[in-house]
Amino acid sequence: MKRRLLALALSATMLAMVGCGEAESNGAAEADKATEAASTEEVETRDITLKVWTPEEDMGITEQMCQAFDDAHDEYNITYDISVTGIDESAEALTTDADAAADVFLIPSGSISELNDAGLLLPIAYDLDNVKSLYGAGAIEACTRDDMLYGIPSTPNSFFMYYNKDLYTEDEVKSLDTMMAKDLGADVANFSFTIHNSWYIESFFYAAGCTLFGEDGTDATDCTWNTENGLAAGNYLLDLLANPKYVEDQDGLAGNLMKEGKLAALCSGTWASPDCKEALGDSYAAAPLPTITLNGKECQLRNFADYKCYAVKSNTAEPLAAQQLAEFFANEENQILHYENNGQTPTCLSLQDNEAIKSDPATVALIQQTEYAVPQPSISQIANYWTPAEALGTGMVNGEVTKDNLQESLDTMVESVLSELAAE
Repeated sequence: MKRRLLALALSATMLAMVGCGEAESNGAAEADKATEAASTEEVETRDITLKVWTPEEDMGITEQMCQAFDDAHDEYNITYDISVTGIDESAEALTTDADAAADVFLIPSGSISELNDAGLLLPIAYDLDNVKSLYGAGAIEACTRDDMLYGIPSTPNSFFMYYNKDLYTEDEVKSLDTMMAKDLGADVANFSFTIHNSWYIESFFYAAGCTLFGEDGTDATDCTWNTENGLAAGNYLLDLLANPKYVEDQDGLAGNLMKEGKLAALCSGTWASPDCKEALGDSYAAAPLPTITLNGKECQLRNFADYKCYAVKSNTAEPLAAQQLAEFFANEENQILHYENNGQTPTCLSLQDNEAIKSDPATVALIQQTEYAVPQPSISQIANYWTPAEALGTGMVNGEVTKDNLQESLDTMVESVLSELAAE
C-alpha cells in the first residue's frame, strides 16, 4: 500500500474550502479527513474515483496527465473515468445532469456566471494564493466571480493581427492609421477585419472607452455604445469601410488575398496560424491589434478574451482531489505539453520566457493582446448582445448604416442589448 509522510498530510489541512450547500459540506468533510490523517505519522492510500471530461483532440494528453497526477499522489489510488465531451458541450451537460457530470472538465470562462448562478461549480480554494500567482491578471479575472475563483485558466481564446513584414515594419503595425496611410501599390490591400462579426466589432468601441455591461461586465443595465464615444467609434468604422485599401473579411476573402500576395494584414486567432505561415512564408509576422485615433487621441483596440479553464463540479464526492487535479492539468508542465502537441497558447506567466514560445510570432502576439483584451462578459444579458451587434456591423458593411443614421442605429442597438431577456 502506498503511503505519504506527515508533511503531506499537514499541507492538506491548510486547505480552506469555500462554498455553499452540498459543496460546502463536501469540502468540510474532506478537510476533516485531512485533519484526522495529520494526527497520524503516515497517510494510507485512499481509493477514489475521478470522472474527467476532455475534448476528443485532448484524449491522449489527458490520459497522460492523469497518469502523471497518479504517480505524484501516493495518497490516492485513483480510478479514472475519462470520456470525450467538448468544451462547448460541458456547460450544457453539467446543467442537464450534475450528478452524472465529470468531477473535472474544461469550460469556457464565459459560462462561469451561468453555472455559478445555478450552484454547479465548486470554488477553487486549494493552493489558492499560488494558483493566482501563476497566471495573468486578465486570465484570473475572467475565471473569477464575486471574488471567488471558479476555474483555472489553461489557454486564451482571442484574436490579434497577422502581417507581411516585407510590407510593414514592427513600428508601422502599432498604428492602424499609419498602416492605412501607406501606399502598398494598386493591387495590395492594407488591412482586413471582420466588422460584421459581433465577436470582433467590439474592439473599436472598447478602444473608444465605451462599456458593455459596465466597467466589469456585470451590469445588465449598462451599454454606452450610443454615447459620443460610441459615435466616434462608429464613424471610424464607416470611414474604414469607405477606404479602398480596406477589405472586409467575408467567406475567406482575406485569407485568399493574403495567399495571392494582395493583402498586407488581417486579424484572426491562432487557428489561422498555419494558413498565414503558408501564405506569407519568410514574410510571416504577427502583432497585437493596432491603435486607432479617435477625437485626436490614440486608442488601443481592445477585444474580447475568453479562456478555456479547468473547473470542478460543486457536488463532487472528492473536492480536494478534484481541485488538485484541475490545478495539475493547468500547471506549467502540462501547458507546455498542450502547446507542443496542439499549439495551445499558455496562460502561465513563467512560460512567456520559454524559448519555443518566444520564437512563435502568433503565440507571442496573442499573449501580448490579452494584456489589452477585456474578459468577455458572461452574465446572462450577453445573450442579447450578439445579434444586435452583428446587425449593426452588417448594416455598416452593406451600406444600410450610414453617418446620417449612425446615431439612430446605435440607439437601436443599445436598446436591444439592454432589453428584457426573452423567457426560456
